[in-house]
Amino acid sequence: MARHEPLTPRSAPILTVGVLSDTHGHLYPRVLQLLQGVDHIVHAGDVGAPQVLTALRAIAPVTAVRGNCDHEAWAANLPVQAEVEVGGVRIVVAHVAPRAGAGDDETPVVLVSGHSHLAAVEQRGGTLALNPGSAGPRRFGRPRTIARLEIRMPAADGPPEKPRTTAEIVPAEE
Repeated sequence: MARHEPLTPRSAPILTVGVLSDTHGHLYPRVLQLLQGVDHIVHAGDVGAPQVLTALRAIAPVTAVRGNCDHEAWAANLPVQAEVEVGGVRIVVAHVAPRAGAGDDETPVVLVSGHSHLAAVEQRGGTLALNPGSAGPRRFGRPRTIARLEIRMPAADGPPEKPRTTAEIVPAEE
């Protein structure tokens, strides 16, 4: 499993993570537009081409995993599962729903997956499960979507609290 250095807020009380999956080698202009201004990007596999990751890295740091369609040599360096900490929240990413323990009292957990092309957000105790749907070509009659994950940081001058997470599915049709 790949681990990345924690990302801490610059000065804003809210960090935003753009979450996408199943691009299958395509990055549509609307998807790129929706990702502008995010603090981090998570790609949950079936990237399809290295140029997709290059374009995403021009926007923000990227955590990406290999999907079941990522067979080419360039994808061999992508992990099957990755983990990154953003604003005190542990994000575990895998193409097929990742397995990880629930968030403890100290570290909330977000589990990100793709593969199904079916967007979903589900809170399970201290864990937020998130599938952004597909940001690539439309398949299975499902719309193109991404997700935005917001991490609300506790006030620096307030009582100690853990960060709060919310996620929404965002339509990404042209």
